[in-house]
Amino acid sequence: MFSKEDKAFASEFLDRVVKKLTVMAPEIGANFPTTLSSIGEWDPKGTKANISGWTTAFWPGMMWLMYLKTGDEMFKKYAEGCEEKLDEAFDIFTGIHHDVGFMWSLSAVADYKITGNEKSKARAMHAATILAGRFNHVAKYIRAWDHSSLRWAIIDCMMNIPLLSFATSIQEDPRFEQVAEAHADTVAKHFIRGDGSSNHIVEFDPVTGDVLATPRGQGYDSGSSWSRGQAWALYGFALAYLNLGKQEYLDTAKKVAHYFIANIEDGKLPLVDFRAPAEPVYYDSSAASIAVCGLIEIAKAVPEYEAKIYERAAMKLLRVLDENCNYDPNELRLLENASSAYHTPNGMHMPWIFGDYYLLEALMKLDGNDGRFSVHK
Repeated sequence: MFSKEDKAFASEFLDRVVKKLTVMAPEIGANFPTTLSSIGEWDPKGTKANISGWTTAFWPGMMWLMYLKTGDEMFKKYAEGCEEKLDEAFDIFTGIHHDVGFMWSLSAVADYKITGNEKSKARAMHAATILAGRFNHVAKYIRAWDHSSLRWAIIDCMMNIPLLSFATSIQEDPRFEQVAEAHADTVAKHFIRGDGSSNHIVEFDPVTGDVLATPRGQGYDSGSSWSRGQAWALYGFALAYLNLGKQEYLDTAKKVAHYFIANIEDGKLPLVDFRAPAEPVYYDSSAASIAVCGLIEIAKAVPEYEAKIYERAAMKLLRVLDENCNYDPNELRLLENASSAYHTPNGMHMPWIFGDYYLLEALMKLDGNDGRFSVHK
């Protein structure tokens, strides 16, 4: 169990975040805050957001969390407005990708679980069907992206497969979770290295299932260790354990967590890549906020004395995240110093909305109600 001191700090931290988001919400409304890494611009009102972009649901997800925390109908209204706008992505269809799990878990699934909205359930089932349709039955992976090789799977997709567990829970149709489990098994086998580090991308032969390569992805190089990818793996396998119940997934989450913990420095954010050269130094606050969510879930799943390892690491990261928050009520930004990719200089040390979302989710976990938008057991 987290100490009284830790809980008090987290509660005060959450109060600061809630206060800031209460100011930001009316200014942003039912829109999609985004960062344009091509030009290094934070677009808080989403005037240039791509409706099919993978980050679109993080703001409505935050609004649902704020609604759970405060009961204020304003947040519910903005969340519902964003969800309705996301129907356009279904209509376009050709822009849809593997990240439908992010997009509709934090919008439609959240709505359904909180309000029972049947239209939201239908949206989530539509997205889950699309995600399951990307599964390669020979190589047993969910295909990533549409702008690149159909041979690629990426570590990020561990965060999408909870949508398939939602679909199985709703329809009692095991096919969705069979896809989720097969993909998770493939990732555990081919992505997670012996030391707990992770590849970002694995390239498969889609006909034979053979592993062909491990392209660089968003880290420094092939064979390096992109910290947000590590966080996706850490939290993704924790969620896989909660949804699918396999002890191997919890063990994998712990293995990745131990590697992550070993590579963070006291009082500092995680590096963008744990195996990058010493200079230049790039940090990523979003890797920290995602990892905290996973560490909290692992701590709840293991015996009391073992849990302290993960609790201490989570609190260490939370204290650094607090120092990297912008609490100025005149600025429409919260968590600073998130980064997109090692070789994208315009995306470095910027606000990224997914960093904000997972920070709020982590604090809500410690507050006792994170909505369980990605847990369906």
